[in-house]
Amino acid sequence: MEKAIPLALLASIFTATSSICQRLGAKESQPSGLDVWLVFRLARRPVWLLGIASMILGFVFQVTALHYGALALVQPILALELLFVFGYMAFLGSRTVRRRDWLAAAAMCAGLGLFLFAASPRGGRQHAPPSLWLLAGLLTLAVVLGGLAVAFSLQRRSPRSEPQRAAILGAVTGISWGFVAAVIKEFSYHLGGGLTGIFTNWSVYVLIGAGAASLLLASHALAAGPLAASQPGFTILDPLAASLLGLFLFGEHFQAATEDLALEALALALLVAGVTALSHSHLIVGEDGAKPVSETNDTRAIRERPSTG
Repeated sequence: MEKAIPLALLASIFTATSSICQRLGAKESQPSGLDVWLVFRLARRPVWLLGIASMILGFVFQVTALHYGALALVQPILALELLFVFGYMAFLGSRTVRRRDWLAAAAMCAGLGLFLFAASPRGGRQHAPPSLWLLAGLLTLAVVLGGLAVAFSLQRRSPRSEPQRAAILGAVTGISWGFVAAVIKEFSYHLGGGLTGIFTNWSVYVLIGAGAASLLLASHALAAGPLAASQPGFTILDPLAASLLGLFLFGEHFQAATEDLALEALALALLVAGVTALSHSHLIVGEDGAKPVSETNDTRAIRERPSTG
C-alpha cells in the first residue's frame, strides 16, 4: 500500500501531461468528420508524440500501482488527474483558472474518488461468457456511434459549437476507454495459457481494435475544442463505464450497506455539482480567448476630451 499511493500519483501526473501535450498537438486540426488518418498526421508533431509517451508511462504506473494496492485505493487517486490538468492550464494557458473552476474540478475529483471508494466493486468471475460480451460490445458501439452522430451534426449546424463537440467526444472516449479496461480484464484471464492461449482467443484482437479506436476518438475530442470540455469525460466516464461493465460482464457487485449508499449518493451529487459549475466556466469558451486590453493613458485622454463642436 505504501508503494501504491506514490505510483498512483505518478500515473495521474503522466496521464494529465498526456492530455495537455496531445491537446497542444491537436488543437490546430479540426476534422469535419470522422477522419481515420488524423492520428497519422498528428504523429508528425513531437508534442503529440510526447503526449503518447506520457500516456504509456501513465498506464505503466497505473498497472504497477494496482499490483501493490487495491482498486478502491488507487482509482480515487487517479481521479486527481483532472486537478493536474487544471494546474497545467493555469501555468500554460492564456486564461486564468478561477477559484470556481478549481472548486468545480475538486468537486468532480472528490465525487468520483468517493464513489469508487464507497462502491468498491468486488466479487464476480474472471471470465465473461461470449453472449454477454457481444451484447456489451454492441451497446458500447451504439453509444459511441450515437455520440459521434450528435457531435458531427453540431459541427455542420453550428461552426462555433467546439465546446459542445469536445464534451460529447470526450464522453464517448471515456466510455470507449472503460470498454477497453473491461477487455483488458478478460485478456488477463487468458495470459496463463501462454502464446497459444493468447492468440487463439478473441480478446487480444478486440483489445487491439478497441484500443486503436479509442485513441482515434481521443484525438478527435482533443482536436475539437478546449481541454476543459473534453477532459471531464475522459476522467469521469472511463472508470464509471468500466465499473458498470464489471457488474454486467463479470458479476461484480457494488457495496450496498446503508452508509455505502449514502456515500455513493453524496459522491454523485458532488459529481453533478462539479460538472454543472464547470459547464458555465469561461474555460469552456476556449484556452486562447484574448484577454481584455487595458486602456492606455492616451486612449483615456482622447475619450475624456470635451467636445468643442
